[in-house]
Amino acid sequence: MIEQLITDVLKAEGWDKYTNHPADKGGPTKWGITQKKWSEYVGFHATAEDIQGITETGAREFYHKLYIIEPQFDQLPQLLIPLVVDSGVNSGPKRASKWVQRAVGARQDGKIGPNTLAAVRDSNHIAIFLKVVSFRCKLYGRLVSRDPKLKAAKGAGFRLQAEFAAGWNNRVMGFLERLAEAIN
Repeated sequence: MIEQLITDVLKAEGWDKYTNHPADKGGPTKWGITQKKWSEYVGFHATAEDIQGITETGAREFYHKLYIIEPQFDQLPQLLIPLVVDSGVNSGPKRASKWVQRAVGARQDGKIGPNTLAAVRDSNHIAIFLKVVSFRCKLYGRLVSRDPKLKAAKGAGFRLQAEFAAGWNNRVMGFLERLAEAIN
């Protein structure tokens, strides 16, 4: 399941396509891995060339460590793991953890631990799933509507965070479709 999950993340992140999109705050990116996150992972300042050189194996190890094992998302119920991992990849593991905690009424410290896991275990997993999707969609709306360059962007063709909204939406809707299939 984990290998397939990482494959799904890699596909959603554009597979091995290297980008350095001016509206993407992540800068140079490959496999969905930004220069900043790769630098943190490898322990030195990665250059754009370093990002271009990330292999599939390196990307898989990166996602497995930083977005599955370290945040303990693999300890969640199977229904939630793909959504929460993808949420962590897209919005940060701490934020994804807080969304789970908010959904179950646990203290929002951004770390999945025994108390959060107990609260998850005692909660309706479909309700948690739907709440996390809702929190994620609300964040996307805020990113688009509160972009500080929004007014200037309107005059320049509106090429900022709004440019990514359809992709973000499609990504989240895919999880809703999978949930519908799972409960049908």
